[in-house]
Amino acid sequence: MVAMPALRALLRTPDFRRLYGVRLVSQFGDGLLQAALATYVLFSPERQPDAIKVAAAFAILLLPYSIIGPFAGVLLDRWRRRTVLVRANVVKAALVLPIIALVAVTNDGPLLGLSVLIVLGVGRFVLAGLSASLPHVVQGPNLVTANALTPTSGTIAAAVGAGFGVALRSVVGGGDGGSVVVLAAAALTYLAASGVALLIARDRLGPDGDRPGETPRAIVIGLVDGMRVLARHGQAARAVSIVGVNRISFGLLTAGGLLLVRITFNTADQADAALQEFTLLTAAAAAGALVGAILTPAATRRWGVVLWSGATMLQAGVLGAGLVILGAMQPSFAVLLAGAMSFGFAGQSVKVCSDTVVQRDIPDDHLGRVFTLFDMIVNVCLVSGIVIMALVSPTNGQAPVLYALTGAGLIGAALWYSRFHPRRVGGSA
Repeated sequence: MVAMPALRALLRTPDFRRLYGVRLVSQFGDGLLQAALATYVLFSPERQPDAIKVAAAFAILLLPYSIIGPFAGVLLDRWRRRTVLVRANVVKAALVLPIIALVAVTNDGPLLGLSVLIVLGVGRFVLAGLSASLPHVVQGPNLVTANALTPTSGTIAAAVGAGFGVALRSVVGGGDGGSVVVLAAAALTYLAASGVALLIARDRLGPDGDRPGETPRAIVIGLVDGMRVLARHGQAARAVSIVGVNRISFGLLTAGGLLLVRITFNTADQADAALQEFTLLTAAAAAGALVGAILTPAATRRWGVVLWSGATMLQAGVLGAGLVILGAMQPSFAVLLAGAMSFGFAGQSVKVCSDTVVQRDIPDDHLGRVFTLFDMIVNVCLVSGIVIMALVSPTNGQAPVLYALTGAGLIGAALWYSRFHPRRVGGSA
């Protein structure tokens, strides 16, 4: 939890307030953009999504963070970061205009996906630039507080933007016209974020030029080196693997849940009701994650990170998968909500434990490369689960055999991982 004295000290710093403002405004715009696209492609009465469209939509949202993220720092070490924040937000606003044109003519094909992918790719530079700029406006122990506050606040701002976008679309009449209005609001929000960045002095955010920036080749070499280091540290490699298995299952069930609420629980003309139910599913998973975050520190002190990870994965494989099968086939939305909570609880618990194992096991001079690799693996596994659902699931999301196999995979992974508890193999996890 962020201490109030430290928070007050941060907010008394003018350039921190400006940088923080850029993040909040820009990520609010990201929420608007995502809401417009979700309502247009996946929750519009005019078009019924299939599993392939669901997979494509999630892949577009997630893959820029895996593919572009590691390379964003290359240019951020060469360009003035304040310039990046100003111009990247203007570019994002400009790139929303072709998306508006495509939505206006009811184009929901590959060209729309490519356009969105480009906008989110540019957005990755904004987020990386905000993180790289933070040490230039906050020093000493307040930097820890700033690092705890800003990403969480940005995520909340994006969620608020998404909620506002859904409400705005409804107010202006819904349909494709409503999505156009929300997209226009997103473009204006990006311009506002650029304006806030202009309030910061041109050279205030670095780079300082005291060391040469990495080249793209060096980034690739670093990722390969991260793989080698991870392979040499068995505990950390197993911890990353167990999170990967969890994210594949979570991706599969996310896509399945969307298909269920869009097609099985609601008719084609009940898109707004389907959107509300999917929002509730997301909230249930988030609530489970919150419980996991609260319980995990005390639980790991008593049982250790390996046994706790195995136990939470086991409950997801047995209870969570069982609830999803029951909720999908009855069908029962309340039971499906309980299943989402189970998977959210397991996902957060395992991720917290695995982060701890990696931090303890990997030498500090390789930790950044390994965590970059870890982040890529997490997102690729999540998208892989969504793609699996797209390839093998019926359109309505009622795939009990697939959900049962997912549960069996989680149970097997939990039992395998629990074998490596330190009381059996020695050492600490």
